[in-house]
Amino acid sequence: MAKAPAPSEIDWQNLGFNYLDLPYRFLAHYKDGQWDDGQLTGDSTLHINEGSTALHYGQADFEGLKAYRTKNGDIQLFRPDRNAARMQQSCDRLLMPSFPADKFIAAVKSVVKANADYVPPYGTGGTLYLRPLMIGIGENIGVHPAPEYLFTIFAMPVGAYYKGGVKPTNFTTSYYDRAAPHGTGQSKVGGNYGGSLLPGDEAHKAGFSDVIYLDPATHTKIEEAGSANFFGVTQNNEFVTPKSDSILPSITKYSLLYLAEHYLGMKPVEGDVYIDDLDRFTEAGAMGTAAVIAPIGGIEYQNQLHVFYSETEVGPVTQKLYDTLTGIQFGDVEAPEGWIQKIAL
Repeated sequence: MAKAPAPSEIDWQNLGFNYLDLPYRFLAHYKDGQWDDGQLTGDSTLHINEGSTALHYGQADFEGLKAYRTKNGDIQLFRPDRNAARMQQSCDRLLMPSFPADKFIAAVKSVVKANADYVPPYGTGGTLYLRPLMIGIGENIGVHPAPEYLFTIFAMPVGAYYKGGVKPTNFTTSYYDRAAPHGTGQSKVGGNYGGSLLPGDEAHKAGFSDVIYLDPATHTKIEEAGSANFFGVTQNNEFVTPKSDSILPSITKYSLLYLAEHYLGMKPVEGDVYIDDLDRFTEAGAMGTAAVIAPIGGIEYQNQLHVFYSETEVGPVTQKLYDTLTGIQFGDVEAPEGWIQKIAL
């Protein structure tokens, strides 16, 4: 596998959202009821047995977070403690051993520091994306939890998740369900995403950026976009996002709920968002670590396209939310206490 090009050879202004084999990643092994200390390694290949539960029974979960370069050249993380906590919740759901939060954050910092030259320069819009991953391994065949696990964190510099960047794109509602009631929708586990590949592919072929999933029980309420959470802005200055037990608790979502209230003076609302009541929203978007905020120009439902603010221009509230969030992440806006952790270089 080809290694990543040298930092001096990277076009920082035109980064995609693609895998790159950087020099270092973190790897820890769980066996006999405990985690080892873990270490940085240059080997990007995971060596596992063919009977590993991750391969047969989907015993795998992951996280996504980013490191940001500030104007003065520092590197910082955005709420990594929340990623650590969410991964522990996902592990609990799959009967996997939690990786301690303090060690999770220390491992993230070690990977960033070891690959610091690959954190994109300030002003390019790029970030260093980090992917913590845990999988069940070992010589297994029965449907039961694995006796051993691997936890790894790898990284790559990335640009915008959606090729259009911060400009509106259209979404379409999906016939398929993202998750089952009382299933694993609230956990960041691999199986949730495997099932999203077909509807996402069909949406792309039809000219849409992504899909909107409706609630699996009634198909009347918006739950999530294919790769992010949904939000809408009302004429009454409300920031509205769906609430459901089968929605992934997005760190970006809960950060924006706080920022909408405390930085923009809006009313945050988590509740039912009915697909036939889209007229209440003047703006809409998708939000998540990878996407940050992706403005939604319109949503197709029952062969009709409902347009929000514009199909070509970002709404003013969405733009302000984006500027506030990214300003905090890149160190240009004062962050709420505890949201930012610096990397000691």
